[in-house]
Amino acid sequence: MSERKNITVHEPLFHLAKRAQIQPWKAWAIRLAAIVLGLVVCGIVAFILIERLHQNPDRIDDFYYSFIKGSFTSNRKIWKFLKNMAILQCISLAVTPAFRMRFWNIGAEGQTLMGVLGCIAVAFYLGGTVPDWLLLVLMFIAALVCGAVWGLIPALFKAKWNTNETLFTLMMNYVATFIVSYFLVIWVPSGSSTLGKLKYGKLPSFGHDYLVIILVVLLLTIFLYVYLKHSKQGYEISVVGESVRTAQYSGINVKNVIIRTMLVSGLLCGLAGYLIGAGLDQSVTTESVGGQGFTAIMVSWLANFNPLVMLITSALISMLNSGAAQISQDFNVSGALPDVIVGIILFFIIGSEFFINYQVIFRKADRTAAKEGVK
Repeated sequence: MSERKNITVHEPLFHLAKRAQIQPWKAWAIRLAAIVLGLVVCGIVAFILIERLHQNPDRIDDFYYSFIKGSFTSNRKIWKFLKNMAILQCISLAVTPAFRMRFWNIGAEGQTLMGVLGCIAVAFYLGGTVPDWLLLVLMFIAALVCGAVWGLIPALFKAKWNTNETLFTLMMNYVATFIVSYFLVIWVPSGSSTLGKLKYGKLPSFGHDYLVIILVVLLLTIFLYVYLKHSKQGYEISVVGESVRTAQYSGINVKNVIIRTMLVSGLLCGLAGYLIGAGLDQSVTTESVGGQGFTAIMVSWLANFNPLVMLITSALISMLNSGAAQISQDFNVSGALPDVIVGIILFFIIGSEFFINYQVIFRKADRTAAKEGVK
């Protein structure tokens, strides 16, 4: 005998579900809302901290004016902003091919630093002994070779012995730092380990010292976009990133793709090192890259590994850094405040990716369901 029972089922008010697809404009609207909300929170936090330190800003909008002033209130600041953006964009482009292949190259810092070292080593030993144009060519080749070698080493170990590329490339950063320290000890007998700006090996300027760097990176962005989207090698990178087994079934030599892709990443890091060494510093220190190799990971990831979109994300990160530094200078507060501001905004941006990939579905709190049973 069967009977029908009414049972009250209590369900959560809402649950999360993965989005099958979201329109691009909606995704960017979510990111923009996250940035605005992050700036609001940063303004409140900074205003409270500055006021507690008795700096007494007149209004909270002083914070936002100072933030914008860091990048856009003079020609010098605009050029500096574009320069910082270009270098960050170049390193971000370097890590992108490997990331699209799901090869987690965390070693862009060391690969770029080795590029700077190779470039400056040529200028140090050959400066004044060869024509300037030849010196710049040799510096360029040395930077590319050093960056490529530093990228190839973890790729070979991954391809042959399937080592963990994340740990391997991370450790290579420290090795690169120690190698630079070693050469500085040799080059600077005084023991200060500070190499002054060299007289030779400076990139020519056309209108402005930073113009060549900006144009090179812009052309490189277009080239890499075409390479990844419309070339056979770019297609193979995407297939390997989606599924190694599928790539093998398709006849793609995965080991060769890994080695070739990391060679490209290393070469691009070497190019970034050349732009830093020959275009900016004309010297090398252990801080020549300044952590941008790690920041580039965020830039590439936020752009979903799209070189053109990276122009937006690299500009955003550069603006955050410049604005936060300006706030620290204007209000004479701790140098840690810029890191706090950038960290808060990045937290909101990263958090927005959750709402891009998942949606919140609301349900009724209670639902009455009929359940049949047999006694």
